[in-house]
Amino acid sequence: MKKVRLADVAKVAGVSMKTVSNVVHNYPHVTPEMRRKVQLAIDELGYKPNLTARRLATGKTGMIALAIPEIDHPYFSELSRYIAEEASLRGYRVLVEQTLNNLAAEQAVLNDREAGLVDGVIFHPVRMQSMDIAMLRRDVPLVLLGESTMPVTADHVMIDNVAAARDGVRHLLAQGRRRIAFLGLVAGDITGSTDQRLLGYQQGLLEAKMPLDPHLVFSAPDFSPEDSAEAVQRALASGISFDGIICRDDRFATGALHALRNAGSRVPEDVAVVGWDDTELGRWAAPSLTSIAPDKRELAATALEMLGERIDGLQGIGRHRIVSHSLSIRESAPAGAPVLL
Repeated sequence: MKKVRLADVAKVAGVSMKTVSNVVHNYPHVTPEMRRKVQLAIDELGYKPNLTARRLATGKTGMIALAIPEIDHPYFSELSRYIAEEASLRGYRVLVEQTLNNLAAEQAVLNDREAGLVDGVIFHPVRMQSMDIAMLRRDVPLVLLGESTMPVTADHVMIDNVAAARDGVRHLLAQGRRRIAFLGLVAGDITGSTDQRLLGYQQGLLEAKMPLDPHLVFSAPDFSPEDSAEAVQRALASGISFDGIICRDDRFATGALHALRNAGSRVPEDVAVVGWDDTELGRWAAPSLTSIAPDKRELAATALEMLGERIDGLQGIGRHRIVSHSLSIRESAPAGAPVLL
């Protein structure tokens, strides 16, 4: 197969070779429209720049790394797609790494594995602590994702998990639900997200002057739908009464739907269910899942913008950005007239 040349891309895009070169080298003065036009031609032809030549000419590779805990987790899968799309618009290709919550794998991402290969790293740590990250080398630009405590030296993007959980509780309360459960706590959970979501759940109930019942906080041994289904089954078998559930993620919510269906409980008539992450898993559940929706596109664009600024030489203390969230309302907890209990 004939190798695609810079001139071939220029011809298809209808621009000069210099313009193509500027896009390939990620020069900032290229307009978004021109960058998109050239990128479409690159994608169509399958043009692959010579990374060695690019690095010698610009000091950059045009590659960034994305390090996430689990590639097959619905949330991280969808977020990765958005990051890849946003990176492409900025002239970057993405190398995806899976850490599987392994400390050594996370440390390798920030030590020397990516040195010389990528221009920057977007990283969602789980095991590494704030000071662990702060003490590692900082010669590769870095943007952090997630709910863990982050060092002041690093840029960080996340949603407000506490506020989002409060919003979920408020929605259920507005529908007349008065016995709202939280699903759930996981033994050995080190993600940081569950604690923040549990805090928001409690704040939402206290805000409405509702009592906090520890029996309504369900625990599971692991993060799978099977484990969450078993947690709901145990609660039902023990006679615990509840008419709403807010779940730590959509996987837990689909497990709850399964357990409730098997027990003969109607959703949402008997129990309303709210998930988290607004993933395809919940959108195609039966009934379809009301879910707290982080703006994954905004999160990806913000992370890429901040990383690009660092790659271009921005110095200074780390920046903290909160991106928006919403509630995607579907069949499992619809809006409308409150339920008469």
